[in-house]
Amino acid sequence: MKTITVLGSYSGRNAGEAAILGNLLHDIANVRSDIQFLVPTINPSFIYRSFGQYNIEAPGLMPWNGALKILGIPTFQSMVKTDLVLVTDNMLFDRKFYNPLVNYLSTVSLIAPFCKKRGVPIVFYNASIGPITSSIGAKALQKVLDACPLMILRDKQTKELLQKWNLRYPDIIINADCAINTKPPSNERLNEIIQKEGLFTNPKGTISFTINAYIDKWYSGGTFKRDNFLKLIGATIDYLIDELDVNIMLTVTQVMDLRINKEILKYVKHGDRIQIITNVNYSYQDIAGLLQRVDIHVGLRTHSLIFSAAVNTPMVSINSYPKNEGFMRSIKQDDWMIEMNELTFDKLSDLTMQAWMNREETRDILRPIVEKEKLKARRSAMVVSDLLQ
Repeated sequence: MKTITVLGSYSGRNAGEAAILGNLLHDIANVRSDIQFLVPTINPSFIYRSFGQYNIEAPGLMPWNGALKILGIPTFQSMVKTDLVLVTDNMLFDRKFYNPLVNYLSTVSLIAPFCKKRGVPIVFYNASIGPITSSIGAKALQKVLDACPLMILRDKQTKELLQKWNLRYPDIIINADCAINTKPPSNERLNEIIQKEGLFTNPKGTISFTINAYIDKWYSGGTFKRDNFLKLIGATIDYLIDELDVNIMLTVTQVMDLRINKEILKYVKHGDRIQIITNVNYSYQDIAGLLQRVDIHVGLRTHSLIFSAAVNTPMVSINSYPKNEGFMRSIKQDDWMIEMNELTFDKLSDLTMQAWMNREETRDILRPIVEKEKLKARRSAMVVSDLLQ
């Protein structure tokens, strides 16, 4: 039996992260039957409840486990007493570097030299990195890279970042985010949700929005004032309802975003045309299924965009952090994104209207691109299997 430690923020609060883990487990288990997965987490019950069909162990990351989130004994033991460590999602960046409640890079970089000494390879699995904005962050990242025999990335931006900082790195494979393989639930399950929530009753259509509580904390140029941001989004939603006579679905994929999505209702005239769907109540598969039924999606959260792509729903990205741009570039949807420092009502409403008018053409363009991305994401499991040999 081989053990693989999977590092990520798998607490159950983020539908995107759950989708990454769920698809990773499925793809690797589909290739190898001799794997036990170790997934350090602050919420072991979520792991066992959601992924208990796999041979999985979930070391706790709470103070009584000897841990302060990722910093502590469980992560150290999981990384050095395993056959392979997989770094997933976008978990390594240097924002709040010395705060282990937010930052994973500082802790992983401390443990990586022990992994290297013991011959435990660290592999980035369909992942990305960044932002890295300081020499401290770059030095820490180099310690991790020194223990890496291989990097499987989900975008080209990460390679550009490594080159920008003149870091030494191993061979790179560019594949795709695991969540791109998310499958919607059965029609019976979807219809149950639709009936319960009163969705898709408007024959004119539905547009989805996913708003991020961070707003633009990742953007180095400054922070969008919350009230101004909400007014802009509210005005855009009212404009779309007035012009297209559509309904709006506010799609929450991270529990922390629920509050700001509710706040938007204070800034719109047509609150009766808006419904909120949240991962508090629904799985990542459920959310992908509902996004399959909307006409277009506008999102700040990267994985809301990935869920949309998985079901070939046209999207507009508001680039609240770098991985949005990386994903949109990877699926050749560069024309359908806005940078936070360029965000205005006119630009957002105009681009959303264009996306609406071109939605069927975009859907046809997306299908073959997404199929290739799905295959690339699954191929990573074979690469890992070969490495374990």
